[in-house]
Amino acid sequence: MTDQYHLETLAVRAGTLTTEFGENSEALFLNSSFRFKSAAQAAARFGGTEPGNIYSRFTNPTVTMFQDKLAALEGAEQCVATASGMSAILACIMGICSAGDHIVASRSIFGTTVQLFTNILKRWGLEVTLVSLTDVAAWQAAAKPNTKLFFAETPSNPLTEVGDIAKLAEVAHAAGAYLAVDNCFCTPALQQPLKLGADIVIHSATKYIDGQGRVLGGAVLGNKALMESVYGFLRTAGVTMSAFNAWVFVKGLETLQVRMEAHAARALALAQWLEQQPGVVRVYYPGLPSHPQYALAQKQQRLGGGIVTFEVKPRAGQTAQEAAWALIDATRLISITANLGDAKSTITHPATTTHSRVSAEARAASGIKDNLVRIAVGLEHIEDLKADLHLLTQA
Repeated sequence: MTDQYHLETLAVRAGTLTTEFGENSEALFLNSSFRFKSAAQAAARFGGTEPGNIYSRFTNPTVTMFQDKLAALEGAEQCVATASGMSAILACIMGICSAGDHIVASRSIFGTTVQLFTNILKRWGLEVTLVSLTDVAAWQAAAKPNTKLFFAETPSNPLTEVGDIAKLAEVAHAAGAYLAVDNCFCTPALQQPLKLGADIVIHSATKYIDGQGRVLGGAVLGNKALMESVYGFLRTAGVTMSAFNAWVFVKGLETLQVRMEAHAARALALAQWLEQQPGVVRVYYPGLPSHPQYALAQKQQRLGGGIVTFEVKPRAGQTAQEAAWALIDATRLISITANLGDAKSTITHPATTTHSRVSAEARAASGIKDNLVRIAVGLEHIEDLKADLHLLTQA
């Protein structure tokens, strides 16, 4: 089916399982276990010689529908759904890496991912080296004989840096490693890393795949051989997506393309407006010609995405953080929350929220300044969003 239809059609039609009742909307299977016709069938299911559902920790029809639909959109052989975006990253690493392995990752990644890489994984004998997302030579220099995985988030959180997926894949493969790409900001509607050479795609489905800030979930996608090890970890460890959440994501995927186009259109308009405001020092958005990786973004992404980040210009007597907080506190429409991908626009101060557990030195190395503000542009009217940021119009 994936070769026959366009992405918008796949988002609506792919992966659907229909019961004998002939429902036109995907069914929600809220049950923990499944009955077998005989002891022999139970043994066959558990032994893997007969396909079918066993227990909702690792087999559920609604979760299967979500997995198959997202796999179709990403062009992946298999998808493994997880309880959250962070559990997707954990499942990927635990399924593929072992003690003594080495990981090369971008330092421009989500703050909690930094914590996982630099604090948690080393307790289990995994070594992680952080490098610049945009410096391909740094990735190449960081690779070691025991390097198992390259991990990149592009566009990055929060500065929307864009990494060259094709080149990173070449370097990873030359080093005998896999390349995993966190595709949370773009989704398959705007970027398909597997087609650019990546081996693994990771999602926080909590964000744009849901699209309305309702439930938590994650996903790991790739070829069947790689995903079998990830699935094995999930089956045993239980970092599982619930059936209800999977059902919400299935419905969210149906409108993913049109929503991402709308988010990107509003984000571009807001970014262009922000560049003209006296209260703004600098704007970071991949759809702007001023973005350092604009040409690459034009090549590897369909649109710029929905995240706009900018530096607020402090007024007389204000510190950088005070300037950012004053802007955030003056908003009345935009939601002050660290989540993103919602129909409602959100605003946050990365240095004291999403990246607050990252050291000041590491934040500085990643370009996360105290006057930096991130907006996840929702689906409101663009003029209302501009009006809510009225402090920026003042010098």
